[in-house]
Amino acid sequence: MDFSSDPSRPTAEPDLPPVVHHQAYAPALPAGHRFPMAKFAALFAELQAQGLARPANTHVPAPVTRADLLRVHDAAYVDAVLARAVPAAIERRIGLPVDEGVVRRALLANGGTLLAARLALRYGIACNTAGGSHHARPETGAGFCVFNDVAVAVRALQAEGRIGRALIVDLDVHQGDGTAAVFRGDASVFTLSVHCGANFPVRKEAGSLDIDVAPGAGDDAYLALVAPALERALAAGPFEIAFYNAGVDVHRDDRLGRLALSDEGIAARDALVIGRLRGAGLPVCGVIGGGYADDVQALARRHTILHRTAAFLSVK
Repeated sequence: MDFSSDPSRPTAEPDLPPVVHHQAYAPALPAGHRFPMAKFAALFAELQAQGLARPANTHVPAPVTRADLLRVHDAAYVDAVLARAVPAAIERRIGLPVDEGVVRRALLANGGTLLAARLALRYGIACNTAGGSHHARPETGAGFCVFNDVAVAVRALQAEGRIGRALIVDLDVHQGDGTAAVFRGDASVFTLSVHCGANFPVRKEAGSLDIDVAPGAGDDAYLALVAPALERALAAGPFEIAFYNAGVDVHRDDRLGRLALSDEGIAARDALVIGRLRGAGLPVCGVIGGGYADDVQALARRHTILHRTAAFLSVK
């Protein structure tokens, strides 16, 4: 068994933080589909070109298991997805065809976040090139999210006895309603969501701490909300791991975002969050979250900010 599927196996310390990726993260979608599935392959190609994804630090995940999914999702929903037989209403809510390619991608992306979390516990920080499916709830998927990968990873690590409490820092432009629903009333998981309140979903789900950002907010206004919110979340510790959803749909060019951050603002945000979490001694598992710009190459480069920041801070 190689280290990609067994992070407990001893290996040499990597020069760069672990990157988790699978080529099946980017299955084919019907022509003209509005979800930018091509960004996942483009992101990994950018990471390779920038020297951030090399054979020594790239890890290929295995699909998550049904048992892992059942710690978070209802059995009826899980089995319908695995059978490629979800009701039409749920498929519409997800916004993706629940076919062979999309189901395989969902299983691998969930496995990828779990692998990245295990690697983060070993090395301090690791990032998936997918993940952040925070609209998926126990009974259904939604908003391009089939299964909730961060919740699945948290529950798996808890079941394995690797962690007790987890912190989830969700800075995607949309509220992490599914994640909040999964962990409602659970003191072992603290969910922080900083999002545009005027955006999807219409009905928000109360998490541990929710911060509403006004439409049109730029770099300074946004960061002025993130910094104190992060301190409030950390004050609710102790935690054994942090998951960071680094959605770039906060960008001014994002077609689903409604905020106005620049590339530089996103870089400052990621440096603030990762630096503070690592400074607090927490392992950090990064997931890329949302991003819906029409220019896929520009979008992929924007998603690399998470990985570039992780690499920079890992050698500080």
